[in-house]
Amino acid sequence: MPAPSHSITENAPPCNDDASNELEATSPMIPPTPPSMPPELEESILVAYRSVGIGTFGVVMRFIGMPLEKIALFMNSSQVTGANPIRQSVKLTFAGGAMAPYRVVGPASLVAWFMQYSVMGLAFQFFDHALSKALGVKPVWYGEELMLPPPSKEEQTPSPSQSDPAFRVKSTLKTILAPVLAGSLESTVANRAEVQRYFGPAKFASIETKLAWSSPLSRLCAPAFLSNAMRNVIMCNTSFIITPITYKLYYPQEKKSKSSLFWYGMGMNFAGNAVAITQQALWGRALDYCAENGGRNIKYGEVIRNSLKKEGMSAFFTVPKWGSRILMNAPVQGSLPWFYNNVLPLGEGTVLGAARWVVCSMSKGNQTAFDSADSNPGARSYS
Repeated sequence: MPAPSHSITENAPPCNDDASNELEATSPMIPPTPPSMPPELEESILVAYRSVGIGTFGVVMRFIGMPLEKIALFMNSSQVTGANPIRQSVKLTFAGGAMAPYRVVGPASLVAWFMQYSVMGLAFQFFDHALSKALGVKPVWYGEELMLPPPSKEEQTPSPSQSDPAFRVKSTLKTILAPVLAGSLESTVANRAEVQRYFGPAKFASIETKLAWSSPLSRLCAPAFLSNAMRNVIMCNTSFIITPITYKLYYPQEKKSKSSLFWYGMGMNFAGNAVAITQQALWGRALDYCAENGGRNIKYGEVIRNSLKKEGMSAFFTVPKWGSRILMNAPVQGSLPWFYNNVLPLGEGTVLGAARWVVCSMSKGNQTAFDSADSNPGARSYS
């Protein structure tokens, strides 16, 4: 005997209006389907998920690599000169014992690392999508898009609107601005903690009492912010712009895979660091200048002139400096494109599914409360 017509729809989620969805949601043979959400909400949830994932990844990798970070910081400072720079850097790093590099890591550093990488990911996604939408251009390729063949010649042929010089200017402007804004925001979050790890909390607090801050924002950004931001802008470009675009367009299609993206990202990281190392060296030398005489404000022109006069270009770039920076940076920054494009997408379906069920449950709760109030007007008037 057929079931009453209302039995199918009585238990269906109120946020599913489509009849086929109602049947699917109540059939004992078919798993329930989560309701849909507005595209804007889904995009916001994915941005938050990716940002938390990148932040957690960054904290773990940076803590593990603290000895390498300290070696690189000393290598790119004025405390290491002359022969055997690596030996000098290692000696300074472990002067306080085997665990010395980890003792400078406090709760502030863990929070700063998480914020640094989550903000970098969040900021780049936000600025890339916001600028793309505002300027009417496409965002950077992401995830599975990198594994697809590059556009054909016909697809690459610009439409009349895309061949317009104004469109090309907007596309170029977006590509430049997104990493600049993201890298600057990352430094705003992270530079103060990096300076603290460089000097140690007590010494930095002492130096800071001697500095003439021009504004509360200057104090928040901490000394040597400019060179720190320039370094982060370079590496943000490497991870989120240059690596995905060149991999998508120029890497042999038959060799594309998760492992090839990992090693390609590592290689691009080496190249990016060849430029970023100059800013890392300037950052370390600027801080050494800042610490002289108990503390003084940085004058970049004077730092650069004195460094070049004393050591020439080797003050800012040598193979050992570059190598130490790669040892510090490659484990996290080099694997970031692989983690961002291959690992994080694996959890996106689960996260969106859970979010849809939460939205549906909230909708059910609101509907139940509304129906209860309608059936008992007296109770509603007292609530």
